[in-house]
Amino acid sequence: MLKEWSKGTKPDGEELDRRLEEARAQLAARQTVIKEKKLPVLVILEGWGAAGKGSVLGRVIRNMDPRFFKVDVGKEPTEDEQRRPFLYRHFVKIPEAGKFSFLVGSWMKEVTKGLVQGELDEKAYNNRLASIKCFERQLTDNGYLVLKFFFHIDEKEQKKRLEELLEDKHTKWRVSEADLSQNRNYKKWEKAYDGYMEQTNQSSAPWYLIDSKNKKWAELQMLEFMVRGIDTALMNQSQAVPLLQNHFPLKTIPKLSEISLKDKVLEEKEYREELKICQKRLSELHNELYHKKLPVIIAYEGWDAAGKGGNIKRIAAALDPRGYEVHPIASPEPHEKARHYLWRFWNRLPKDGHIAIFDRTWYGRVMVERLEGFCSENDWQRAYNEINEFEKELADWGAVVIKFWVQIDKDTQLERFTLRQNTPEKRWKITDEDWRNREKWDLYEEAVNEMLQKTNTAYAPWHVLESNDKKYARVKALKTVIAAIEEKL
Repeated sequence: MLKEWSKGTKPDGEELDRRLEEARAQLAARQTVIKEKKLPVLVILEGWGAAGKGSVLGRVIRNMDPRFFKVDVGKEPTEDEQRRPFLYRHFVKIPEAGKFSFLVGSWMKEVTKGLVQGELDEKAYNNRLASIKCFERQLTDNGYLVLKFFFHIDEKEQKKRLEELLEDKHTKWRVSEADLSQNRNYKKWEKAYDGYMEQTNQSSAPWYLIDSKNKKWAELQMLEFMVRGIDTALMNQSQAVPLLQNHFPLKTIPKLSEISLKDKVLEEKEYREELKICQKRLSELHNELYHKKLPVIIAYEGWDAAGKGGNIKRIAAALDPRGYEVHPIASPEPHEKARHYLWRFWNRLPKDGHIAIFDRTWYGRVMVERLEGFCSENDWQRAYNEINEFEKELADWGAVVIKFWVQIDKDTQLERFTLRQNTPEKRWKITDEDWRNREKWDLYEEAVNEMLQKTNTAYAPWHVLESNDKKYARVKALKTVIAAIEEKL
């Protein structure tokens, strides 16, 4: 992109000032519309060291309402961030609906640096690119405007600016050894930047190249690109997003009605013996996966009153409390609802060597949100592929992903609902919503069957726990977790 790039024509002084004043007013006006229309805007500023990213951004945001934007300077990943998936620290920074996030340095900086310095081989680099393209597409598909700017200066201009900064005692601190090294290896970095932008220049999230030799001209380019991008995004807000074909390997799985429940029973004595053996083995494995930095994610979905809580309790009882966390997932909080629906789950991912157990999960998108009308049909239809991509990212990171559907029949649910209703100490477990959901059993079963069929991937398969007998389901869950961890180890 850099070699074929045709610079725009810089206007003369008077016209430049006139257009700047107009563009600043337009952006300020658009900020109000963005807030009203709940459009989240992610602005990425990348480019050469000393190209003026920070100073131009300072000019751009001068006339914006500071209550509705946030600026984040890309830094080296912390030790905690290095123990999580590559995209974790970037996903958690996405803005709420109606707000801006400005990232000065992003995943581009991290990946191109890894390539140039030999920290990433070709395969790892290409895997990162695939993750980034998927990440950016998911954002735009879910209503985000992603604006990516690259501030460009030539080798001589960069050298001149670095020398000027070094000569002034008040600015020399801004020049790092990395900046100087970049200028000494300008051609190598240029090739890396050019290849990266070629690979990630998507129609939904294109790159805008900024001629950064003159600060006023750079500001005008960025402002006008932003205004045009915002106008286009606002016009497209009501448009349905094309559905992508699934390209992940799927495994066949029976429908819920085909799963036998009556013969899945454990007697009390056998249950106690099996439980003790399994919990002892899982405890041993927890120590091993901690030392080998293996992350484990256990996801629970199932019918109301199917026994998810008791099942989770038996797994947690075998684990070191310092190395796991259980996440009970309820309706999203306002700040969660205002972001990409996967955001709150990215925030809860474990560090390597730790276990995260989710009581309800991201699959709410294709069940309760689908059936209760909390999202559009286009949203939930698109979610199958997005969830497969999310879980593939976790598997590629090295995580063991174990997904349980806890299955009971309708009569068993009624018995358990009635018992809860008639037992004072258990009454808190039953709500009017549980009874309303029961009336939609057939609709939920249809949605669950579709979910299982479309997301039963080879790298994150579903396991059905036959839970008419809770004891049987608990032991089966323990054995499934043990087998998955042993296989990975």
